[in-house]
Amino acid sequence: MSITHFAHASAAIIGARENQEDACGSTVLAADGSDAGAQMLVAVVADGMGGHAAGEEASRTAVEAFLDVMRRSTERDRRFSALEAANAAIMQRTIEEPQFDGMGCTLVSAVIDADGLRWVSVGDSLLYLFRNGRLRRLNADHSMAPVLDDLAERGLMDRLEARHSPRRHHLRSALTGRSMEMIDLPDEPIALEANDCVLLASDGLETLPEGVIEAILRRQQGEGADRVADALLEAVAAAAEPYQDNATVFVVQARGDGECAEIEPTQPLPRRG
Repeated sequence: MSITHFAHASAAIIGARENQEDACGSTVLAADGSDAGAQMLVAVVADGMGGHAAGEEASRTAVEAFLDVMRRSTERDRRFSALEAANAAIMQRTIEEPQFDGMGCTLVSAVIDADGLRWVSVGDSLLYLFRNGRLRRLNADHSMAPVLDDLAERGLMDRLEARHSPRRHHLRSALTGRSMEMIDLPDEPIALEANDCVLLASDGLETLPEGVIEAILRRQQGEGADRVADALLEAVAAAAEPYQDNATVFVVQARGDGECAEIEPTQPLPRRG
C-alpha cells in the first residue's frame, strides 16, 4: 500500500523547569524541496542544554537551521547536510554571542516520503515506531545509559547502580558546534504501513515506561494525532515527578493514500505542579 497521507501534531510541557529548552518544527515538501506537491514530511525535535536561556537558544537555532536546509536544498537525501547546518549554526551563535558559549542540543528528525521513514539523530532524544499495537525504538541512544546497561549485563556493574547512576543521562554526542562524535543516519528507509504511528520526543517523555507509552498509543490509536500527543503529555504531567524535565512529542500517523496537508502543532499544555 502506498502511504501518502500523514496526520501530525506536536505538544510540549515545561515540567518542573523554569525554561522550555525543547524545540520542534515540521515542514511538508515536494521531492525537489519546494512547497508544492507535499510529497515529503520532515519533523524535528531538539532538546537544549547549556543552562538558562542557552539551551533554549541552542534547540531553536538547530531546528530552524535544519528545516531551512531541508526546504532549500535540492539533494535527494539532505539529512546530513541539514544536520551539519544545524551544528554550524550553533557554533555561529556562540561566536556572535559569547554568553552562549557551551550551549548545545540533541536532535532527532524523521523524514517521511513515498519510500518510507528515514531519520537522523544525535544525542538521546527518542524516535519510536508503533505498529500493530507494539512500540519499537528506532534510533540509537547516545547517552551513557546503554553503556551502563551493558556493563550491568556483563556483570561488571550492579544493575541498580547502573539504573540510578547520575552519569546515565550524560551525552556521548550532541550538537555543540564542534565535532559530532556519534550520528545515527541509516541509509535504508523503513516502509510504513497504514495505521503506523511515528513518535519523536525529547527525553522528558522517559518519565513514562515504554509499556505505558505503548498502552497510551494503543488506546488512542483511533484518535487524531493531536489527541495522541496530548494524552502522552497528560500522562507525563500526571506522574508528577518533582524534577520533571521539559517534555515534547511530535506524533505522525500514517493514513494511506491521499494528500498530505500541513497541520498546525497543538499549543503546549499548561504546566502542572
